[in-house]
Amino acid sequence: MIARCVGVVGDGVTRSTTPQPPLKGVILVGGPSTGTRFRPLSMDLPKPLFPIAGRPMIHHHAAALAALAGMREILLMGFYEERIFDRFLDDLRNEFPQIAFRYLREYRALGTGGGLQHFSSELLRGNPAHLFVMNADIASSFPLREMLVDHQARSALATVLGIETDRSEARQFGCLVVDPETAAVKHFVEKPETFISNVISCGVYLFNPPIFDVMSEAIAARRATLQDELALDAEDVQASQQDERVNLEVDVLSRLTATGQLFAHVCVPQIDFWMQIKTPTSTIPANRQYLQYFREHAPRKLSRTEAELISPVYVHPSATVHPTARIGPNVSIGPRCTIGKGVRVRDAILLDQVDVKNDAAVLSAVVGWEGKIGAWCRVEGAPAESNQANEHATHKGMKIPTATILGKNVTLANEIAVRNCIVMPHKEIKTSCHNEILM
Repeated sequence: MIARCVGVVGDGVTRSTTPQPPLKGVILVGGPSTGTRFRPLSMDLPKPLFPIAGRPMIHHHAAALAALAGMREILLMGFYEERIFDRFLDDLRNEFPQIAFRYLREYRALGTGGGLQHFSSELLRGNPAHLFVMNADIASSFPLREMLVDHQARSALATVLGIETDRSEARQFGCLVVDPETAAVKHFVEKPETFISNVISCGVYLFNPPIFDVMSEAIAARRATLQDELALDAEDVQASQQDERVNLEVDVLSRLTATGQLFAHVCVPQIDFWMQIKTPTSTIPANRQYLQYFREHAPRKLSRTEAELISPVYVHPSATVHPTARIGPNVSIGPRCTIGKGVRVRDAILLDQVDVKNDAAVLSAVVGWEGKIGAWCRVEGAPAESNQANEHATHKGMKIPTATILGKNVTLANEIAVRNCIVMPHKEIKTSCHNEILM
């Protein structure tokens, strides 16, 4: 039997009384020019704040970081307007008062590593021994404590969280060639053209402070390459020296593989989970993964109501669910939702103030804010087991959605069926639709 101390998403984790070195965490949130594949859900809320399993996407990251003994400060880094995260950060400060939270706004998009280098003085303030860096658009069990133990034991400069995936899918990610005995990363390639390994990067990194020296070298090497390849004149050279854009994976991690200072902590497949959240459809399996993980490790995060619930289910306390409704499994119901009698909901996310009338069914779908589902409607996507098979299917030259995604304030008339459709915000649907994108 595989056993370890589980530390996912913070709740219920006992902190060690042994003094721990100071830690900092960084969550890379990107900016408004990214995440366009997440539309229509990102049209009314920044992608990092989209609720999954009842909490904003990056709340799960922050809670996992906050559970680590020695964590002093958690920083969000990106180029959204600062005000966008004000309320979220206030909520985190109330939930985790022992930890400082801040947002660092880049003056422009600096890449996955450029922001780290630009704010290096802020990140090194307080002399942290280690720095966790996490991409926002992932869902994971976040085995950070185990990752930290391995990192310290190996005296590593950098450790990347990895996970094994199917050989057929590996080339879509950054691939790691890992020494099975030492866990040293011998080779790292971002989205290779040919298969090199089925161990992929999870977008979670643990660094020691000297990593910033490596980033400086990467910036210098990039500038030198620009000068050599483009034969820049003096003015262009000066402009290039202002360019701090650094790709953490390509420019930094690949450089470290030659030094023997990059290691991997590979997730335990029987315990851990990981997936990317790139599209609206991917929020449904992410929601499922979190809820099922909570059922095993943090059951108090799940809900109990008078309605018939098939665990795991999250229902916000302000939602109203009729006792005859049948909810679950793998369902999240947001604030101020109203679920009528005889309603069936499965593998779905219902956002704030959704109103589902009697005897409707919502299956494999996301219903956006203030959505109204009429009586006897059927809103559904492809069943979970067929999502992978249909991932690249097309119909009339367009990609077929594997879930139904309704944007904000979408209204469905009574007795309407909407299957495998993406519906833009503020639409009123009066006829049944199948395999369409409704503008």
